[in-house]
Amino acid sequence: MKIFNLPDLGEGLADAEIREWHVKVGDVVIVDQPLVCMETAKAVVEVPSPQAGKIKKLHGNPGDIVNTGAPLVEYEGDNETLTTSKDAGSVVGNLEESTQRLDEGDMIIGAAKKTASTIKAMPAVRALAKQLNVDLNSIVPSGPQGQITLEDVKKQADERASEDQVDTLHGVRRAMAVVMMQSHQEVVPVTIFEDADLSDLPSGSDITACFLAAIVAAIKIEPNLNAWFDGKTMERRLFKEINVGLAVDTAEGLFVPVLKDVGKKSAAELRTAIDTFKKTVKARTVAPSDLHGATITLSNFGMIAGKYATPIIVPPMVAILGCGKIREVVMVRNGKMEIRKIAPLSLTFDHRAVTGGEATRFLAALINHLQGER
Repeated sequence: MKIFNLPDLGEGLADAEIREWHVKVGDVVIVDQPLVCMETAKAVVEVPSPQAGKIKKLHGNPGDIVNTGAPLVEYEGDNETLTTSKDAGSVVGNLEESTQRLDEGDMIIGAAKKTASTIKAMPAVRALAKQLNVDLNSIVPSGPQGQITLEDVKKQADERASEDQVDTLHGVRRAMAVVMMQSHQEVVPVTIFEDADLSDLPSGSDITACFLAAIVAAIKIEPNLNAWFDGKTMERRLFKEINVGLAVDTAEGLFVPVLKDVGKKSAAELRTAIDTFKKTVKARTVAPSDLHGATITLSNFGMIAGKYATPIIVPPMVAILGCGKIREVVMVRNGKMEIRKIAPLSLTFDHRAVTGGEATRFLAALINHLQGER
């Protein structure tokens, strides 16, 4: 008789439990016909027959543990131990296939019809192909008797991956990644959302300058958001001078030049400074001193797209205000329907240093200033 030993079903797993036999003694099976459903520590796997023949003996009952390499099925015929290829060794991912055949049905490729019975692959190979999103039909088998191996699947995946662009972050993008990771590890962020009605702003108003003036007004009401916080020493530093970091998107990455002492500048002076920053950032000539010292940040991401967001705070600051895309909205005012110009706002604050009351008072004061409710 021929003996089929249990192959390694999970990258070196020592054993597997018999969950359900799909055959019984005396059955005649064909190649790749599911014999048994085995459960490992990683997956539930269908084990196919490595040969055609008549079942002589089944080693074990449902619930029994079978060691890897131990006899699993005996076929009638001459004494011989059947083994699978070394690539039939491991299962990747979670498979629940106890009611499915390994044959995957008929598939149309080009103008020709190719049946799954022509695809020979062990469960581990099929699982890896599924995980890596590799089409088994596209692989030229290199294993014995036309078997697709794990190496075949990996090679196909590597060839596809080689077509993708992989860049190591440098310069501005690397700095951004480091700062974002620091923020994620240190800050306890909370974001609140609200809308501001800008309909009553004078025609031709510089929206960015209006927001900067509103930030100054809100800080006078609630100064705790114009601050730095050191989580290690548990010290908070409140600033009298308001230095607003203005997020500027570029192809090289995100720059945040700082408008210094905003409360003492006119709208015209702020516009001149903003336009200068745009030019120097684009030309990569912005002075390093202009990129440091922010006490609060403004991100006008709505210039591109998006209503609301969860802006990320750059430590040691404790707040960042995001403005989404300004849009026209039908609203009810004084019992009448009106079309109003609305700016969606997102305020993220570090809850280690700022309370919810302080943050909401700041946002309310900012909105009141924008809406002319002073």
